[in-house]
Amino acid sequence: MFLKYLVVFLVSMVPLIELRGSVPIGLSPLLGEALPILPLYITSIIGNMLPVPIIFFFARKVLVWGADKKYIGKFFKFCLEKGENGGKKLEQKAGRGLYVALFLFVGIPLPGTGAWTGTLAASLLDMDFKKSVIAIMAGVILAGIIMGLASAGVFGAIGAIFA
Repeated sequence: MFLKYLVVFLVSMVPLIELRGSVPIGLSPLLGEALPILPLYITSIIGNMLPVPIIFFFARKVLVWGADKKYIGKFFKFCLEKGENGGKKLEQKAGRGLYVALFLFVGIPLPGTGAWTGTLAASLLDMDFKKSVIAIMAGVILAGIIMGLASAGVFGAIGAIFA
């Protein structure tokens, strides 16, 4: 059981996978039986939110530093441009509701959205840290609810087919 919680925690910290991958893993029969919902969500949210302050305060500095390096420059430029473009789109569409847009951006579980990308965009846009973290956490919770409902439906259907 501890192993499954550890896997859920670590998967929720991985960029692009995040909570969107950890919730289905926790609800699936992989590595044993499905985890109880509340501890699964708490573990996934903590794992997903743990990198947020580090990303907010250091990602821009690291990306700018590495953008002109020989071997890592292309990847760092890609990340910097993706974050800047995402942030600009978010800012244009949102206007005064920037934090609501950040919440929705993180909360809708689509590829390329999530706490990592949302935090990077907030950092690149020089948004307020406290307000950004609140919007990102609310988005992570929303994404967890959506993924939990989707996973329960998928695994329930698979169970009904093979039962």
